[in-house]
Amino acid sequence: MSAVHPTSVAPTSDAALTGGDVPFADRKPLDIAGTLKSASLAALLMFGLSVPIILLRTEQGPTGGLILVPRWNVVIVACALVFFGRIAIGLLGGDQGLFSRARTRKATVTVSADPTKQSGFGLARFASPLFVGMALAFPLAVYMMKGGLAESRYWIDLGILVLTYVMLGWGLNIVVGLAGLLDLGYVAFYAVGAYSYALLSTTFGLSFWICLPLAGILAAFWGILLGFPVLRLRGDYLAIVTLAFGEIIRLVLINWVDVTGGGAGISSIPRVTFFGIPFTADEDGFAARFGFEFNPMQRVIFLYYLILVLALVTNLVTLRLRRLPVGRAWEALREDEIACRSLGINTTNTKLTAFAIGAMFGGFAGSFFAVRQGFISPESFNFLESATILAIVVLGGMGSQVGVAIAAIAMVGGPELLRNLGFLKAVFGEGFDPNEYRLLLFGLAMVAMMVWRPRGLISVREPSVVFKERKSISGSLVKEGHG
Repeated sequence: MSAVHPTSVAPTSDAALTGGDVPFADRKPLDIAGTLKSASLAALLMFGLSVPIILLRTEQGPTGGLILVPRWNVVIVACALVFFGRIAIGLLGGDQGLFSRARTRKATVTVSADPTKQSGFGLARFASPLFVGMALAFPLAVYMMKGGLAESRYWIDLGILVLTYVMLGWGLNIVVGLAGLLDLGYVAFYAVGAYSYALLSTTFGLSFWICLPLAGILAAFWGILLGFPVLRLRGDYLAIVTLAFGEIIRLVLINWVDVTGGGAGISSIPRVTFFGIPFTADEDGFAARFGFEFNPMQRVIFLYYLILVLALVTNLVTLRLRRLPVGRAWEALREDEIACRSLGINTTNTKLTAFAIGAMFGGFAGSFFAVRQGFISPESFNFLESATILAIVVLGGMGSQVGVAIAAIAMVGGPELLRNLGFLKAVFGEGFDPNEYRLLLFGLAMVAMMVWRPRGLISVREPSVVFKERKSISGSLVKEGHG
C-alpha cells in the first residue's frame, strides 16, 4: 500500500499514471515533414564535419611516406546513423513525439504508485544478486567456453578492467551522486593510491596487504585537503577547482623526478601475493603449497577476485553509509544546501566526509591498479580518466549503485565487444578499431541519454529511511526524480 504526498492529488485511474488523461484526439499530429527536414539538415551537418575528420586517413605508402586514403563508406554510414537517429528522436522523443512530455503532460500534479513496483526498484532488487552471481562465475564460464586458462586470459583481463571502473564509479558516486558535489579531478586520488603503493613497496619493501590501507588513508587525506578550499564553492566553480586539482597532481608527478620518476614512471613494482605466498613455480609458491600445477593464470584469476571483493566492499560500505545519519546528510546537502544548514547540519563536515570517503576508495583502486600493472606513469592518470569515471556515474544514474555498474560494463566492455564483431570490418574496412572511436561513442551515448533518460539509466532511488510505509514523492518536487 503506497501513500501520497499531502500536497499532491492522487490519480483516479491507471490512465492517469501513464499520461492517458490527455485525450488522444486533442494531441497534435506528428510533423513528419519537419522531422525529415531536420534529419536531412543534421545529416548534412554530419557530412560537413566528417569530410575533414573521418573521411581521410593517413597510412604508410609503398615508399615509406604517408598517403591519404579516403573512407567514403565510413562517412556514408555515419551520416545514415545521424539521419535515422534524428528521425527516431523526432518521432519518439521530440516536442511532438509519441513519448514526449508535452504530449503526455498531466492536468494535475500526481504522484507515482508504490515505489517497489517501479522499474528502478524492481531492477535493483534482482540486478544486484544477478551481478554478483555473474561476476563470481565469469572466470569459470570463460574457461569453459575457451577451453583453457591461457585462451581465456584476454577476457579475464577485460573483466578486471571493468570491475576496476565499477569500483571507481561507486567511489565517485559518493561525491557526485549522494552529496551532489561535481568532481572533475577524481583521477587525482586514483593516482595518489597508485603512487603510494608503488613508492612504499619499492622503497620500504612493504607488501600489498600493508600498503592497501595506507594508500586509502593517504588518498583520504588528500581528499580532505581538496575539501577545505572548496567548502564555499558549488556547481561550475567547484568543477573548475577539482579539475585544476587533478591537473596539479599530474604535473607534480611529472616534475618531481627524484620521488616519482617523472615521465618515466615507476617500474618493477612487486606483485601481489596470496597473503604472503607468491604466485611462482618455486617450492614455496602458491601452486606447490596447495598441490596445484603451476600456471601463470593463477595470479590473474586471483587479481580478478581481489578487485571483485574490493568493489563489493565499496558497494556494501556505500549502501550502509547511505542509511546512517552521514548518508542522509549527504542527500540533504545534494537537494538544498541552504535548507540543509537551516536544519542544523554541519555542511563543512558533510562535504569533507564525502570527499574523504570517495577519495579513500579511489586510493584503494589506484593501489590495485599499480600491483596489477607492475608499472605506473603520469600518463595513466590524465583528465580523460576522470571524464570516463564521471560519465559512468552520469549515464548510470547519479546515486544508483546498480546503474553505475551497468554503465561501467557498457562503456568499458562495449568497445571490446565491438572489436570482436566481424561484420563491422566488412562495413567499415579491415582496419576498423572501435577504440579509435571511443570518444565518439561516449558522445553519442551522452546525447542519447540526455534525450531519452536525462537522469540516467536508473533514476529511481529507494528512500534511505522508511517510516512505517514507503512514500513516493513527485518528480517535480525533487532534483533527482523520485526519492
